Amino acid sequence: MYSNSGTNLASLSPSEIKDWINTFDTVLTDCDGVIWVDNTPLPFATDVINKFIENNKKLFFVTNNSTKTRNEFVAKSNKLGFNVGLDNIISTAYLAAQYLKAKHFDKKCYVVGTTGITRELDAVGIRHTGAGPDVLQGTLGEAVHAFQPDPEVGAVVVGFDEHFSFLKMMRAASYLNDPEVLFIGTNTDERFPMPDCVIPGTGSIVNAVTTCAEREPIVMGKPNKHICDILEEEYKVDPKRTLMIGDRCNTDILLGKNCGFQTLLVETGIHNAADIEKFAQSNDPDVRKLVPDVYTSKLGDLLPYL
Repeated sequence: MYSNSGTNLASLSPSEIKDWINTFDTVLTDCDGVIWVDNTPLPFATDVINKFIENNKKLFFVTNNSTKTRNEFVAKSNKLGFNVGLDNIISTAYLAAQYLKAKHFDKKCYVVGTTGITRELDAVGIRHTGAGPDVLQGTLGEAVHAFQPDPEVGAVVVGFDEHFSFLKMMRAASYLNDPEVLFIGTNTDERFPMPDCVIPGTGSIVNAVTTCAEREPIVMGKPNKHICDILEEEYKVDPKRTLMIGDRCNTDILLGKNCGFQTLLVETGIHNAADIEKFAQSNDPDVRKLVPDVYTSKLGDLLPYL
């Protein structure tokens, strides 16, 4: 059914679409740009997600957003009408905390990020420092002289941080100068285009620390395969019967390709049919991996077939 340049859902017959839906038992979906934008559900997305659940498909919201805990994602989802609970949420802040827990980490984390990360660390009993504003007071020389590294820090976790600063980068890189200190990035999304501006994404912050520390992080979020391992080990998900839905080809769709999932792109966020055509025509096999199996204008297009 799939073509090398992606299959347009609109080109399939109703029976073909229903047969395709029957090829997956698990649905993974991104959130921002797929099921909602900010605090507004996208057209019929609520109905589609709830129908998936009614039809006994395993469903997971898989988000690179590290600013909220899983409980906070559940609260937002329920408020917007999605019938999901804690076990339906996989967020990068949660993945970072679970990764450290699995390693029996018993030191302290220096966090470049928000309470989304620190609360998930609290939930697994991991101590932390660094969250919140950290601005330069006085001269840089005075700040450097005053910096006393905390000897208990054994990991640096970098996520989205609206208070990211020169001092935070200095502190993070200083801790990471010790090769025994773990370096975790929640995700590498570059930016979030808005109508009148561009908001730097977590990837911009992670890359700044990476450059200064001269070290590469362990990345928790999409498209890293760490999520695939969690799904297979903890939830017994069959990759061949799993669908990944997203709006961004270099995270959502690439995650699906990296994990052996089927993939669906919706054009309500970052990438669209024109991007798919460009990716498909590339001579670079890594770029061609960004082509989804199926694409459609919005998630709500699936509703008549569920």
